[in-house]
Amino acid sequence: MAKTKRANGEGSIGKIIDKKTGKIKWRSIITLGHNVDGKLIRKQLYGNTQKEVKDKLAEYKENSSKGMLFSNEKLTFQEWFHTWLCEYRINDLSRSTKDRYNGIYNNYIKNSEIGMFKLKDLRTINIQLYYNKLIERSGKTPDTIRFINKVIKCSLNKAKKENYIIQNYCENVTLPKLLSKQEVEIFTIEEQKRFIDSLQNNRYSVLFILVLATGLRMGEVLALEWSDIDFESCELKVRLSLKRVTIQGNIEGNKTEVIVQPPKTKCSIRSIPIPSNVINKLKLHKNRQTLERIKAGMTYENNEIVFPNEIGKYTDERNLSRNYSKILKDIGIPHKKFHSLRHSFATRLFENGESAKTVQVLMGHSSIKITLDTYTHVMPEMKIKACEKLNLLFA
Repeated sequence: MAKTKRANGEGSIGKIIDKKTGKIKWRSIITLGHNVDGKLIRKQLYGNTQKEVKDKLAEYKENSSKGMLFSNEKLTFQEWFHTWLCEYRINDLSRSTKDRYNGIYNNYIKNSEIGMFKLKDLRTINIQLYYNKLIERSGKTPDTIRFINKVIKCSLNKAKKENYIIQNYCENVTLPKLLSKQEVEIFTIEEQKRFIDSLQNNRYSVLFILVLATGLRMGEVLALEWSDIDFESCELKVRLSLKRVTIQGNIEGNKTEVIVQPPKTKCSIRSIPIPSNVINKLKLHKNRQTLERIKAGMTYENNEIVFPNEIGKYTDERNLSRNYSKILKDIGIPHKKFHSLRHSFATRLFENGESAKTVQVLMGHSSIKITLDTYTHVMPEMKIKACEKLNLLFA
């Protein structure tokens, strides 16, 4: 009777002698097919007992039926993450988002404990232990851990869709609880007046005043062009944002450049009224800028930027931050983030009785919940004022 030929992937099991130890072991040889040269492609599974090899063979067949076998079983998680970021996500991520993801790769995945794991072997416990260590030994905050997990989860979702892994093991990780949100820092009215009074001879005086009057983010105000300002209707349009990012192709993150791109969310693209007094300051600023351009001569780049540097290029965020910090130090106001100017604008609106919806739209928040959660410090005063208005009903 003719012997039946085994199908590819079925596998055969037999005994072998371990050359190092001289002990008997078991081996299964699986024929996967032929390569381009016509040579057989085989995979070998080893075990100390026949049952162990049978179990491995059964698992291999099951994974094969699900399309879950690696073409490269030595592929590490960091290699996969790099491929996912630089190949799969190259066209759908904004430059600034890709820059943040590059930071996750360089700081938390490349050559890390989980980065060196083979992708097929990475499990929930490996990820969990790594996060625990980041918190206990490196002092990373819950926000940082949650962002790392968010990015890793995205990369593993793609690995799952490509049938490289059975499940996304990030989904089973226990994440740290978020800390109670700190109250935002704002300028008191007295501090705001002192700050404005100190700006008379400052190059960025109109920029600071405009932020206090409109609540623009730093990237938004630095990306403003003169065409975005309507002097007739006293209004400005936010349509671009400046950001310093890693130069494309430089995954190490040690070389950066400034880019201007649309804001991250549609809600950030908005129109904001400008107080008439501030409009007058902008007109004077434009006249001074014309004189500065004439003085600089051929070295000046006329890019129509509202707040350029001395030769017409975009102002560096770092230089602006240093200038801002020095002002606070010189006038004795405790240091606050530049973003506090924006928070102060929103707070002044609430203090003057504006609705949360109006503040949301002017600030460019994607939801009213963000507005209410951010400015809880003014909510008690609003409630008191609202209740006081009802007094008229009981007079």
